[in-house]
Amino acid sequence: MSRPKLLVTHLLFPEAREILESLGDIDYWREPDAIPRDEFLKRIAGKDGLVCLLTEKVNEETLAAAPQLRIAATVSVGYDNIDVPACTRHYVVATNTPGVLDDTTADFAFTLMLAVARRLVEADKWLRSGNWSGWQFDQFISTDVWGKTLGIIGFGRIGRDVARRAQGFRMRVIYYNRNRVAPELERELNAEYVPLDRLFAESDFVSLHVPLTPETRHLINADTLKKMKRTAFLINTSRGPVVDEAALAAALKAGTIAGAALDVYEREPLVNPDLIPLQNVVLAPHLGSSSLETRTKMAVLAAKNVAAFFAGRQPPNALNPEVLARGSEDVAR
Repeated sequence: MSRPKLLVTHLLFPEAREILESLGDIDYWREPDAIPRDEFLKRIAGKDGLVCLLTEKVNEETLAAAPQLRIAATVSVGYDNIDVPACTRHYVVATNTPGVLDDTTADFAFTLMLAVARRLVEADKWLRSGNWSGWQFDQFISTDVWGKTLGIIGFGRIGRDVARRAQGFRMRVIYYNRNRVAPELERELNAEYVPLDRLFAESDFVSLHVPLTPETRHLINADTLKKMKRTAFLINTSRGPVVDEAALAAALKAGTIAGAALDVYEREPLVNPDLIPLQNVVLAPHLGSSSLETRTKMAVLAAKNVAAFFAGRQPPNALNPEVLARGSEDVAR
């Protein structure tokens, strides 16, 4: 069999490139910005494999432009950029990179929580402006994190890792999940399952860790924000469209809640302009998994998914393994 041809929409890191270059001929997109859609569709033609980021949509249009594509590997745990049913119809295996980013993203959720509660970004800007005249007793009075109630919506791997960190802050942890976790895990994490309305009503911090689905889109909206304490903070490191940004901006302006910290947005890289001038919101440019160690692991895992496929094995993180079950003749078409 000839070496597969691969499109890789980012240079990634040397460890991942070494794996990919050992198994196929690589077409890299080398610019820092995301590959434009028309360029992506042009380059994907004739490719056997794709390694992409969340910025690239793998949908019917993509698959029509790449009739010989056999695997699409996204370097992310979320895969709302990939139309998995469409991939299945076209006999394309889709993969993601779960697990390796859980701790790093949980760290960043706490980074955002501390930053917004303690007014760190606001205070940093003030000091850099040259306005600081020295220590004052009531300057930038903020909110404690330790000892407060943390409500976690979505109690998968990342949500549970956030709960583990909360123990170090002596926080009360309550959670809502589509399925309640095992009692022994609740005891280990000192976490209490509660209905969603009760979570909103009792939490000092609400941290979002759900996938983007039709059910979770705009889970945070004008109505749910009104159910929160006026002293509460919203943290989002999951997916941007889980939050109605216009409703959040209005709530922050009106004092419906005390503050918010966001790492993801409805229409990335666009951010609702009403959020930009607000002092009670911290805005990060999708950095949840952005440590060198973790992003390297993600890139390597994506490369290993591709390598396993072309070695005739099931990729470790196949999202539609039923494609492989149809037989090598169908996969190879």
